[in-house]
Amino acid sequence: MSTDHSKNPYRGYIYTLAQTGTEPGGKRAIMLTGTGSDATNLKALKGRAKRKLITQKMMLGLIDVLDQKNEMIVNGMSEKRKKSFWNTYHCQNKIYTANGKLYGRYCKNRFCTLCCSIRKAAIINSYLPFVQTWKEPYFVTLTVRSVPLYKLKAVIRSVLKGINNIIAKYKKRNQRGKGIKLMGVRSLECNFNARKKTYNPHFHLIVPNREIAKIIINEWLTTSNPGWNLPVAQKMSKIMDNQKALIEVVKYGSKIFTDPDLKKKEKSKGNESIYMAALNNILEAMKGIRIFERFGFNLSQDRNIQPPGALVVKDYKEWEYDINIYDWATTDGNRLTTFQPNAKLLELINEKVNTDLE
Repeated sequence: MSTDHSKNPYRGYIYTLAQTGTEPGGKRAIMLTGTGSDATNLKALKGRAKRKLITQKMMLGLIDVLDQKNEMIVNGMSEKRKKSFWNTYHCQNKIYTANGKLYGRYCKNRFCTLCCSIRKAAIINSYLPFVQTWKEPYFVTLTVRSVPLYKLKAVIRSVLKGINNIIAKYKKRNQRGKGIKLMGVRSLECNFNARKKTYNPHFHLIVPNREIAKIIINEWLTTSNPGWNLPVAQKMSKIMDNQKALIEVVKYGSKIFTDPDLKKKEKSKGNESIYMAALNNILEAMKGIRIFERFGFNLSQDRNIQPPGALVVKDYKEWEYDINIYDWATTDGNRLTTFQPNAKLLELINEKVNTDLE
């Protein structure tokens, strides 16, 4: 598998791990590490079941795309990507509950909705206290013209270079005592327009004030990717809810539920599809790139919580995911969440997962 669970970069509440073991005398027990998650919160458990269902359907679609493309296996990369998708398909297949907590093994891949949800919560917990100290924060969107697939990877690297150059420029000015220090958090995102077959990489940022927002947009228009930036497409607005804005910034970096025509949403309502070939293209173009980053500040070191020690238990329940019932179940048929997807979601994941190549 692409993820080595023996090298677990655990940060407190982010990752958990379950391993089987045996107590003296031959009585079966299990070893649990990590803090676990609340096994009594039914709403959260149903959300987890929904994400698990979507993730498995997504991974089957991505694997189908790779099979169709019959990509050249260069240094085993195609096979390695497929193994990563299968690894995510099996993420949280088996979980354990003990002492009101839930434990399982995470794949930690960026295209896993289960792991992304946990990662998002961890980032919010780490960054929200700092962002809340900003008295008048602004939400900023920086974008460029949409491009066809063959330009996507180059454009993504170009916009990254552009934003990094802006930050570096003002960092040097500030160090010389000649300008304001730029500070904020930013995430890279990419949309897909199914009708035009184009991709739109863009940034979402949160910055402490209007002055910094205006500087970044002006620099973006005048020095970064000239000719590819339209002034009307760059946005800035005062934030009224810091937490909501931070959630928007750290959300997963690609849209998988896409309207066929983004400019005619009122007419295309209900025609959403999941474009797996496009998602695969976005994942490949963003490979090795940090989706979320801060700039101009550091977090306190004491936010890095050390993982708790292992806990050996014999009073537990073991659950295994069954896609036929959209839930985890014990061997005697008890269900964990009683989650039941609505008709719209079932239609989307069963009938509108588009794996056609472009």
